[in-house]
Amino acid sequence: MNNLEIFPVYTGRVIWITGLSGAGKSTLANEIVHKLRARGFPTVMLDGDVLRDVFGVDPGNSENHVRDRRLSLAKQYAHLCQVVASQGLTVVIATISLFREIHDWNRVNLPGYYEVYLNVPLDELKRRDSKGIYSRFDAGILKCVAGLDIPVDEPIASDWVVNFSPECSASVVAENLLTRFLRKD
Repeated sequence: MNNLEIFPVYTGRVIWITGLSGAGKSTLANEIVHKLRARGFPTVMLDGDVLRDVFGVDPGNSENHVRDRRLSLAKQYAHLCQVVASQGLTVVIATISLFREIHDWNRVNLPGYYEVYLNVPLDELKRRDSKGIYSRFDAGILKCVAGLDIPVDEPIASDWVVNFSPECSASVVAENLLTRFLRKD
């Protein structure tokens, strides 16, 4: 037996979790990563909040070129996912990145692309508001918030849409998602 036979051949994949701020993207991504690793899948988690700092890009909350900056950042995320997945890893990314052109590009260019859209009503997002985005927007302190005064492209071809349900935990949603995702093999 040669050394190559010890390691299984594995094709990388990308789980792209999208939704508005406060929808639970990072929470769900963490659950999925934990469950994939427990099943032996080599997995990397990417979080849009962290990546913004890594890339040193402020998507901005001013009206000048805000869509272009955010679109550029989403393209960087997609290309990073492509590079990491090409190494045979499963990438789980949590990002708003609600741009139709990004979702279309991902479908064509990312291996094993699986798009998850967290559809959470605005009143629930405002109730959660862990970053104070919605309260600052309502107070007139913050502008250029995705889904409020910046239009977003809700995904039209997501592999799975998760509609908000207060009874369903992130762990249960992650398990249901993985059942669907792993069935695609």
